[in-house]
Amino acid sequence: MFHSLVLSLFLYFPEDKSEYIPAAITFVIFLIGALLTMRLIIVVSKREAQKAKQLEEQLKNQQPPQGNS
Repeated sequence: MFHSLVLSLFLYFPEDKSEYIPAAITFVIFLIGALLTMRLIIVVSKREAQKAKQLEEQLKNQQPPQGNS
């Protein structure tokens, strides 16, 4: 009895399906925002990796080769 009462507080299925429209719009907005953020993170990460690779190559070229003693 108590279990179904608690669940009824969180579960709501409206008879009028037009009440789903604002939730769907909000979901789409947040989905697009999440995808754009993920894409931005990937682009910045690739750019930083390229910079790190260039710096590594630059440092390798500046160091004199160490001989075996």
